Amino acid sequence: MTTTCIVLDIGGVLEITPPTGWVQRWEARLELPPGTVNDRMRDVWRAGSVGSIAEREVHEQVAARLGLDASQVEAFMADLWAEYLGTPNEELIACLRGLRGRCRLGILSNSFVGARERETSRYHFDELVERIVYSHEIGVEKPDPRAFAAACAGLAVRPEDCLFIDDVAVNVEAARAAGMRAHLFRDNARTIARIAAHLDGGPLTPGRVGLG
Repeated sequence: MTTTCIVLDIGGVLEITPPTGWVQRWEARLELPPGTVNDRMRDVWRAGSVGSIAEREVHEQVAARLGLDASQVEAFMADLWAEYLGTPNEELIACLRGLRGRCRLGILSNSFVGARERETSRYHFDELVERIVYSHEIGVEKPDPRAFAAACAGLAVRPEDCLFIDDVAVNVEAARAAGMRAHLFRDNARTIARIAAHLDGGPLTPGRVGLG
């Protein structure tokens, strides 16, 4: 296998994750002012994204901070995961399946504690790529340079041999700063074309987000 590599984000790229309005519905149900849920839970969401809190503790904090009973907590978290997991980007996933054996494939995702188990069960990303690097497992999130270093190290590739794909511009810029080629995901057609160019040794276009 060559050292040419593709690394992708999950949410907004491999998963289609439009807002579902679940937080607003819970605020209306609990008669809370808009923004209250995230204000009360902000540090818990942050802790979950870097793995400094267990999933059980998340549930306990949801109950304590929002005044929910056990069944309400389960419903609240089910709504959270429904938006988080979204639906599969079937076209891009099919493209990646066709690349196996042509290049190294990985995932680098800003995540939340519990994501690996749910995404493995639903989408089998572990069968799609060789290595998945989750922020809640390594303790740092994109755009921290250490996240990109962890992805390259996990796949045993040089940054310059790797194309990183994300739907957040600051992460794309950070990947470039880390020495990777990078592409801002806007749609499948342009992304699949950029992957093909990378595999064919397509040139970099420095400084232009989404075209590198």
